[in-house]
Amino acid sequence: MIFANRVDAGRKLAKRLLELQLKQPVVLALPRGGVPVAFEVARALAAPLGLVLVRKIGVPLQEEYALGAIADGDTPELVIDEEIRQRLGISENYVMQAKAEALREIDRRRHVYLGNRAPVEIAGRTAIIVDDGIATGATMRAALRAVRRQKPARLVMAVPVAPPDTLRRLAAEVDDSVCLYEPVYFAAVGQFYQDFTQTNDDEVIRLLAEADKI
Repeated sequence: MIFANRVDAGRKLAKRLLELQLKQPVVLALPRGGVPVAFEVARALAAPLGLVLVRKIGVPLQEEYALGAIADGDTPELVIDEEIRQRLGISENYVMQAKAEALREIDRRRHVYLGNRAPVEIAGRTAIIVDDGIATGATMRAALRAVRRQKPARLVMAVPVAPPDTLRRLAAEVDDSVCLYEPVYFAAVGQFYQDFTQTNDDEVIRLLAEADKI
């Protein structure tokens, strides 16, 4: 399965989610790439759209190789793959420095994207966490745990594409999981999109503003 772009993926994902008849849904996107997907879901479900601000922490000199991730919150949710850390001999000092850098970027994004916008109410509702795809699952795991702390009645992970082994590892974190395509041969999320142009800050801001009108 190949998606034309994130809008196409979002519409197809929304169709599947509508079949679940979820009660009091709230849609939470992982920026930036998850926002165009989540916007289509929020529009179809007539649900509020919010963000889960999360940043991947990469290994030294290979930032795309995930060591873990950290999600925003009163107490930031840090997820580190200890097997990778020990195998590569990554120091605790490196982890703490990377964590601090990630939190600075999260803070920047919070001000740029949300400004004075009130946070979306999650407690007691069905929280649907959306991204444009999952590879290792590090950022999604951090996001799920951060949202779980806010006591949703039901926690749903929804993505267009992810490898089956990653979905299995994340299954214990959620009440429900929706994934449109689970390819065995998986190199990167972008290989399953015809257009995987990077989502920029301006598009995130625009879509959040449009979602407020839903």
